This record gives sequence, structure tokens and C-alpha cells, in this order.
Amino acid sequence: MKNAQQYLDLLKEKMVGSSFEKLTALENEKLTCFIGEFVEIAQPDSIYMCNDSDEDADYIRKTSMTKGEEIPLARADQTMHYDGYGDQGRDKNNTRFMVAKENMAKMGNLNCIEAEQGLAEIKELAQGIMKGKQMIVKLFCECPPMGPFTIGCAQITDSYYVTHSEDILYRRGYEHFKRMTNKDDFFRFFHSAGELDDRGCTANTQNRRIYQDLENMRVFTINNQYAGNSVGLKKLAMRLAIKKSSTEGWLCEHMFVMGCKNEEKNRTTYFCGAFPSACGKTATAMLPGETIIGDDIAYFKNIDGEFRAANVERGIFGIIKDVNAKDDPVIYKVLTNPQEVIFSNVLTGPDNNPYWQGMDVATPKEGANHSGPGWFEGKKDANDKTIPLSHGNARYTIRLNYLDNLDPNWDDKNGVSVGGVIYGGRDSDTCVPVEESFNWEDGIIMKACTLESETTSATLGQEGVRVPQPMANLDFISYPIGQYIMNNLNFTKDMKYVPNIFATNYFLKDAQGEFCSHKLAKKVWLHWAELRVNKEVDALPTPTGMIPKYDDLAKLFKDIFNEEYTQEEYDYQFSFRCDKWLAKLERSISYFKNKVPDCPQLVYDRFNQAIDKIKAIKDKQGAVVKPGCYTTD
Repeated sequence: MKNAQQYLDLLKEKMVGSSFEKLTALENEKLTCFIGEFVEIAQPDSIYMCNDSDEDADYIRKTSMTKGEEIPLARADQTMHYDGYGDQGRDKNNTRFMVAKENMAKMGNLNCIEAEQGLAEIKELAQGIMKGKQMIVKLFCECPPMGPFTIGCAQITDSYYVTHSEDILYRRGYEHFKRMTNKDDFFRFFHSAGELDDRGCTANTQNRRIYQDLENMRVFTINNQYAGNSVGLKKLAMRLAIKKSSTEGWLCEHMFVMGCKNEEKNRTTYFCGAFPSACGKTATAMLPGETIIGDDIAYFKNIDGEFRAANVERGIFGIIKDVNAKDDPVIYKVLTNPQEVIFSNVLTGPDNNPYWQGMDVATPKEGANHSGPGWFEGKKDANDKTIPLSHGNARYTIRLNYLDNLDPNWDDKNGVSVGGVIYGGRDSDTCVPVEESFNWEDGIIMKACTLESETTSATLGQEGVRVPQPMANLDFISYPIGQYIMNNLNFTKDMKYVPNIFATNYFLKDAQGEFCSHKLAKKVWLHWAELRVNKEVDALPTPTGMIPKYDDLAKLFKDIFNEEYTQEEYDYQFSFRCDKWLAKLERSISYFKNKVPDCPQLVYDRFNQAIDKIKAIKDKQGAVVKPGCYTTD
């Protein structure tokens, strides 16, 4: 492999404007070699390197529109981007970990490819892929720059849309790279949209690859544009960070970070939360009256004996379906204001405004959308399937600082001190609306490891199927799951204060099949957790944790919503259902035995202890135990 000096003549020839001076000012040989190697492979016509200036960001944004990668909309600074019809979601099959041959057997069921084979494949597919194009180099940071959480990131791409998206979603990192003490410690990303069709979309999606090199902390993603595959700093970087954290004693989690505001006590308690899809993650993070730090990914570190969390991002790449003024007023306000927003794969109406499913306004009957120009209501695709006005996975990309409910500490380089961690599942007949674990270890095993999501009528296949979702992070774990569980269990050792772990279930149904509580009731469950973190209310024991007392919930419903919460409602919602919990634990045991060969024995031990305890309770007190009636003797 060449050294940095051997690439300099080539880079000086290709780099435009002050790009070469920007690169050499960093004095970073690893970065120079990374750029030089892929300039030789991809063969771009020119290279534009960005620093942290608004001028460079403006060049990227304007060029994205000039090239047709984004289309200006009617509202100032709003743009539309369309991915190809077969490139509008994450490609799980072609997303693989590149792993050294000797480590392949340790990776269990994770989708892997031998590192040498994967790299050879990428280099072959990337050969000359940027001919006729400009290569863009831009530096970013995961988490605020120059702090204990920061990871530098170097992005190479031929997509102005990808670069623009990352500039909205992540903090600029050129100055961070200038000041780094360890110039070798950063993530590297190579992306190319590949050959484009007449609409500017990736033409060769059959050659789409999203490979993550866990040995060298780099990502290769080619022949795609959908941001979930192409924006390396998001879920692709998350997989690198999970692997990196496993060797350095910290955690990278698929969690929001939010502040729960207690106005009476003039305090904010910070919570992190992991929820599988359709289990209430965004709805919790964006609850009215609370504050948000980040909605998707968090880093956890032990800083001076304190459990602290930082938001990796400075923006949101969110699903737009069903975002409307009633259910999502803060987000909806941002999306309908004239400010920098990228919409993707929604309808561009005749008035040149964006429209999407579930926005609860009258929408046009024709326009351009994710299927191409000339869409009309009732139009069908090649498989005779009706094409909706916007794709079900259509997205918006916005800056966090547009949000009215942004927490004042959202950009603190030291993160925030975490009071509680929430794992939110979905079932209609088993788990109570909110329950606190006995301790950290019990929370990880009995709350996080037993997490499930129940399929709904919106899911293909049978409704009501319980899908195991331990830790709500399975798609992104990049090393053996059993080891990941142990790292979570061990993380809080030697901490001065260990956060409480809570489990939520917003989807419990009554005997008539209706949800037991309204959508905003989750605010009550959150505020009860806030009181527990601050040791201001007592709780009642169950075989699996601690639940609220009736009087405390009744007061919260009255204070927050001016609603009456009846004893009857409480008794039904917080009863312990022995048979349902026994079935849940058996499902968890089966899952770990079949899917997690390195599952720690203490997980099985705790599951079996709980089963024995629940069986004894059932024999003594019956299949359903009302709250407050459970006895520990």
C-alpha cells in the first residue's frame, strides 16, 4: 500500500480551488491515504474538499440542485429528493460485516463476508465508478466536537445530496480533525451513487453493496442513494460504534435522549429509551411539554463515575408518514415553515409543495412522486399494485435546532446525566403500562432481553404475532449478541448512581379489544418514572418488578390532563397475568437458545427463577393477581 507522500501529486492535480491546501493543513497521513487510494480506484474528474465554512456547505447544497439531485420547492430552502423505485429502504441482504477469516465463526447469525473477499468485491465494483463526476470529501463528528464522546468521520462521495444530508444531520468536523491528538482514530466512509438514470437515480441497484469493515472502522456503500444505505454516518456508523464501544468499555444504543420536565420542582430528569418499530419511540421522545436531545442514537459513557449520554446527531432523518398538525405539532410546524428541509419520496404537487400520506390535509390527485413523474390517484405499478401518493418509508431531514422543544443541553460535549432507561415493547394482553426493574441487572435481563413487538394489521402476515426484539437493537449489533448483553450488564459497575430501568407497554387492550388508555397517557407513565427516579413515590412489588400505586397515578392523570383515573381502570391495567408472562419467558428462552449461542447462563438462570416464582404465585393466588395483592413470602 502506498504512503501519503506517494498520493500527493495525484491529489494536487485533481483537487479544485483550495481543496489541496485544506487537506495538507490537517497533516493526517491516514486521511490522505484513504482519499488517494479511492481516487485511484473510482477515478473522479475532480475533488472538492470542504472545511467547516458556510461557503462550502452552500456550494454543496446549490450544486445538489444544479445537478438535479434535489429539486427546489415552493417554500424557501425546502427541497425534494427522489430515490430510484427499488432504492427506497434499507437493503438488509446486501448489508454485511467484513470480518477477518479467523473471526467469522464468532459472528453467529450476523450477515458477514470475509474481509478480503468483501474488499476485493468493492474495489471491482468501484473501478472507475466516479468517471465524469466530482468526488466530495467532507469531515464530520459523531457527537459534539472535541469532547469525551466525539468520533471523527471522513466521508468520500460523489453525491451532493448525501453530503447535504450529512451536513444537516451531523456536526461539521474539519476543525476537530485539525485538533485531534490521535490522528488515526476516526471512521472512514466511501460512497458512490454509481451510474444514474434519466431521473438522476441509481441505475445499477442490482450491484448495491453496503459493507462495513469492522477490522478497520470503515464503510463502503455503492450503487445506492436512499439515505439509510448511503448516509454512512447514521446506521452504518452506528454499527462501527457498537463494535468500537465493545473494546473500549462504553455503549452505543438505538435510543432517544429526552428530558422529562417536572414544573412543580423546577427540574429536568433525563431518560433514554429503546423501542422497536411501531412501539412508541418517536411519540415518547416528542411528548408535548418535554424536551428532546436526540431521537435515534445515543452513546453512553461512565464519566467520573456518572452515567452520561450524548446525542450522536444534530438532526432528524424521520419517517414522514402520518406526521400531521394534531399528532405531531412540533415536527409538522418545522415541515411547513420556509427553512432548510429535505423531503424524500413524497408527492410534489402542481403547486410545487410536498404532500404525504397521513398529513390530514386535502392532497393533490396528481403530480410527481417516488414512482416517477406523471403520478395520478389510482395509478398502478408493474405488479398491478396501487401506488400511494408517497412511499411508506418516505422521509424528512431537518436540523434539531428548528424544534421548539429542543433541550438547552442538547449540544453539551459532556452529554447529560441519565436518570432512567426505558425499554418499550408492544403487546395487547401481557405487560402493564409501566414497570420498574428491581435493579440494573434485572432490568437488562427481564426488560431489555424479553422485549417483544406484536404485529399489527399494518404488518404483512398474521396479526398479533409476538416478534422477539431484545434490546431493540438487533439490526445493528456488530459483534456476538451474548457478549453485547454482558457488556450492558457490566457497564454500570463502579458508578456512583445507576439509572433505574423501566419497561413500558402502551398497547394493552381491554376485554372489548380497545386500547386501555389514550395516546398521550404515556406522559403519565413517564412522569411516574420521573418521580421514582427522584425517590418521591413508593411502588408495589410484582414477580417481575415494581408498579405504581393507584393514588399516585390518579393524581398524575388529574394534574396533567384534568382526567379521572378509576380504580377499575388501574386494577385491570396493572394486574399481573401469570400465564401470559410464563408464555413470554418461554418464548424468550427459545429465542436465545436458537439465535444466541453465546447467551450468558445468568440470563437463563434469571428467566428460570422468574418462571418458578410465577408458577408458585399462580398456584397460591390464581392466574391473574390484582395490583397490591401479590405477596413475596
